[in-house]
Amino acid sequence: MSLDEDDEQSYVPKKKKSESEDDKRRKKIVPGSLMKALMRPGGGESNPSDGDQVIYHCTVRTLDGVVVESTRSEHGGKGIPIRNVLGKSKMILGLLEGIPTMLKGEVAMFKMMPQMHYGEEDCPVPAPISFPKEDDLHFEIELIDFSKAKVVSDDLGVIKKVIDEGQGWESPREPYEVKAWISAKTVDGKLILSHTEGEPYFFTFGKCEVPKGLEIGIGTMTRKEKAVIYVTNQYLTPSPLLPVMEGYGEVHFEVELVHFIQVRDVLGDGRLIKRRVHDGEGEFPMDCPLHDSLLRVHYKGMLLNKEKTVFYDTRVDNQGTPLEFNSGEGMVPEGFEMCIRLMLPGEIALVTCPPDYAYDKFSRPPNVPEGAHVQWEIELLGFDMPKDWTGLDFQNIMDEAEIIRVTGNRLFKEGKIELAKAKYEKVLREFNHVNPQTDEEGKVFLDTRNSLHLNVAACFLKMGEFRKSSEACNKVLDATPVHAKALYRRGMAYMAAGDFEEARADFQMMTKVDKSSEPDATVALAKLKKREQEVERKARKQFKGLFDKKPGEIAEAQVEDRDGGEITGEDQKNELSEPLLEGNEPRHSNEADGSRRRVGRIFSFWPSGGRIFAFLGLDRCTIL
Repeated sequence: MSLDEDDEQSYVPKKKKSESEDDKRRKKIVPGSLMKALMRPGGGESNPSDGDQVIYHCTVRTLDGVVVESTRSEHGGKGIPIRNVLGKSKMILGLLEGIPTMLKGEVAMFKMMPQMHYGEEDCPVPAPISFPKEDDLHFEIELIDFSKAKVVSDDLGVIKKVIDEGQGWESPREPYEVKAWISAKTVDGKLILSHTEGEPYFFTFGKCEVPKGLEIGIGTMTRKEKAVIYVTNQYLTPSPLLPVMEGYGEVHFEVELVHFIQVRDVLGDGRLIKRRVHDGEGEFPMDCPLHDSLLRVHYKGMLLNKEKTVFYDTRVDNQGTPLEFNSGEGMVPEGFEMCIRLMLPGEIALVTCPPDYAYDKFSRPPNVPEGAHVQWEIELLGFDMPKDWTGLDFQNIMDEAEIIRVTGNRLFKEGKIELAKAKYEKVLREFNHVNPQTDEEGKVFLDTRNSLHLNVAACFLKMGEFRKSSEACNKVLDATPVHAKALYRRGMAYMAAGDFEEARADFQMMTKVDKSSEPDATVALAKLKKREQEVERKARKQFKGLFDKKPGEIAEAQVEDRDGGEITGEDQKNELSEPLLEGNEPRHSNEADGSRRRVGRIFSFWPSGGRIFAFLGLDRCTIL
């Protein structure tokens, strides 16, 4: 095959860029409708293009020299130049086409036919009152300046011009603490604010402490960046920085972003706040210990009382030895770990934590009272990432998987179900990249993967996620249809969800695929029967006397538990006996547990008259 033929076959036509509205307008231009005369040459070699902000004076005259309108004060204007963004601002067609031909400082005269100014059909710019839009006109344009600009707000009310690039990529956001040098001028150059000496202006982002448009613009800046932020009147809200903003159509803010402190509302409700005191090394969040890691930290814990009582300091109480722990294993309070995962090595942060994320659900130090809000000053000294499985042989991979599985089992027994599930799911994700090479390795791999899926199912069962529990069991049964333990666990999930027939089918199937599971299946079927009888009894009690009433007298039927209290959704989670993790055999018993409460969505069919579906756990019954 020749080179030309090969190129022809490999050629893929590029997709055509969609035509903009301005491109469609340019097609209306006909020869002679727009003519340019140079009055004063400009400087430089570049011309403005789409995305550039252009600043220019404009004077419109009739062909015999009468001034129609002007931005210049000597011709009756306000002396304020026009500011547009090419490709973004609404402009008359003649200027849209003509300004990109100019150089900075250039003065040019454009002769335009009506279709090139306000006489254009469907012109996006409304004509001024009494404007002769049907006449040929002269537009004298002085291009004062042009530069690349960032359109911060879609309505062009906030535009940023970068003077000096900043450092890094992170920008301030609510509720960061910001320090900046700020000055402000009106469009005619009058200085109305100068905060450029002494200490930089300090404000908290999102607290309305600077005008809205200025804050939006600063929110696009990085550390050490210098910029001019152009803000129109709809974004000039009163603030402590500029209390009075009336009478200003537009303000130009010159800003140097000196520094900002990262403040994070970790939970989003203002209760768990992480405030960076000292910057760390690296880029956020790429260099943070987001994944489970071995962490080394110094910390000082304080009560949020008037005295800021210190209850523990690793530098004092631990002889200067830092705390070392593995994240993701419930070894420290939840709020403590959540904030450390957002820190960089070398960073020092001040964390304010509510009791339910501090010590109310964790082993509490003796000098920390119950319900105490605490503050930790944390320094992340460093961390070691978990071992990379890439390049490990099969046996080493399985050893690593076993370590994580055992940790998950410990967390499960401690009642830290979410953490346990995360451990099992981590290994299952890693298993997506493992390829056993022999039949023996394949069997070990399959057994381990099945075990992990069943442990995930046990976690979902404890969490009250019955459907997800049965789905986890399905992954085992898809690979091993005769897996008795998977049938048992799925049957328990079905029973918890109120799918009695599916549960019965799974328990009966257990004895067919594995005779040794018959005792467990017998106990499960007995529990299932007991549950069905209990549901039937409750349904009869619920609808007792319902059909003795006349139309219009039917009262709402409440569902009650055996103690007379109304059944809640929380009861459903605790209904079943505690699920067993893979590796432990189910408890054998000849008696069904009669002390259990009934669970959620259960269908009961009343034996007389019509059919009644009792959705237990709801406040009403529905008669069909």
